[in-house]
Amino acid sequence: MGATLEPKATGRAADFTLRIAPMMVELAPQVVLSTIGYSGQVPGPLLRMREGQRVTVEVVNDTDVPEYVHWHGLFVPSDVDGAEEEGTPPAPPHGRRRYQFVAKPAGSRWYHSHTEAMLDLHRGAYTGQFGFLMIDSANDPGLYDQEVFLALREWQPFLTTVDPDEERPDPSDPMPEKPATPDLRPNGLEISAPLYSINDKMLNAGDPLRVRSGQRILMHLLNASASQIHRVALSGHSFQVIALDGNTVPAPQMVDVIEIAPGERVDAIVEMNRPGVWILGALRNVARQSGMGIVVEYADQKQRAQWLPPQKARWDYTIFGKPSPHPAPDQTIDMVFEKVPGGPHGINHWLVNGKEYPHEREFVFRQGGRYRLVFHNRSDDSHPLHMHRHLFELVELNGKPTAGIKKDTVIVPAFGRAAVDLVADQPGLTLFHCHIQQHMDYGFKALFRYA
Repeated sequence: MGATLEPKATGRAADFTLRIAPMMVELAPQVVLSTIGYSGQVPGPLLRMREGQRVTVEVVNDTDVPEYVHWHGLFVPSDVDGAEEEGTPPAPPHGRRRYQFVAKPAGSRWYHSHTEAMLDLHRGAYTGQFGFLMIDSANDPGLYDQEVFLALREWQPFLTTVDPDEERPDPSDPMPEKPATPDLRPNGLEISAPLYSINDKMLNAGDPLRVRSGQRILMHLLNASASQIHRVALSGHSFQVIALDGNTVPAPQMVDVIEIAPGERVDAIVEMNRPGVWILGALRNVARQSGMGIVVEYADQKQRAQWLPPQKARWDYTIFGKPSPHPAPDQTIDMVFEKVPGGPHGINHWLVNGKEYPHEREFVFRQGGRYRLVFHNRSDDSHPLHMHRHLFELVELNGKPTAGIKKDTVIVPAFGRAAVDLVADQPGLTLFHCHIQQHMDYGFKALFRYA
């Protein structure tokens, strides 16, 4: 069913209502910001629904500009997906729109603004317009004692000549797409931020996450950032990763660190087996000390919260997969990504196969076809690549094969290469883009069509 514009709330009541409006966020006692949010809270209300449920969401736009709400990771028609490029109508200024869809697939999804921002750092993903959306499956065994939703976030973005990506690639990492001669043109302005939070509170400003010894805590992590990849750890504990982007992994694994890019979700179980008061936070000292963390407090423990750097900080998607052959694709589509450096007073632009968006009828799916997309990242930035309305299966990362890992967003490392398999089973216009807002705004996107 398509989205329908209803000037007055008519017919049956909506299952959920989201109100887009200016609001204040108190990140800490002396730190209050103004932003645009959903229903007066950041993150917006948790939208929880059953798999297969027919859902109506009423979006009321109390701002002066059109807004788009994107249902990230859901199988919905193009006209409901919340992307202007796909032809979804906006929620008009001081108007309303009803989004109607069937909730699928099950797992951790989310919703967020999909509005272009360009140089206005008070629009789109730079605002507080994001929230968790959970689609519950009938066969979830529920083997946990407590469930928590944690969104990683930075605030007050600004343009800078300093590259904010301080997670430099490991020198031993393969870089199959690194050019023989380096690009010596000076880089353009990047987005950085001085303040960080988990949900709406800086480290030590909000209530701790209160736990008891022996509990199993299910953590739903979301990177709701507009621009930064983060790595997080919980001092003294490990994460058992059970799902990536809401999709259960073939081989759950214990890790000390979770790396998560804008748009990605990671579901992990943490066994509370080290009584004390600990910090769950960003590995980067500057991000953690600027607010990206939350205190985890065991019952009857009152000491100062401790931060212990994790032992093993490597992150590798492929450990969650299984070795198995992939059916041959019907077609392989190569996608080459390049940066056009903007220089010290300009903005970088991004090319997909040699040009910026749009790509007229260059990328075409046939209904039911099996496609292998090969992502060639010929830039010195890591990119979280997102495909709307579809899931893909990770086939290879920097030459390392894997199978069974289903995602909707994947980080392709600097000068790296990834291959994913996708079945074209969601007819309609399909947007593909880097989930870093600035990259998407300046050319890093393409539209797939169905023949």
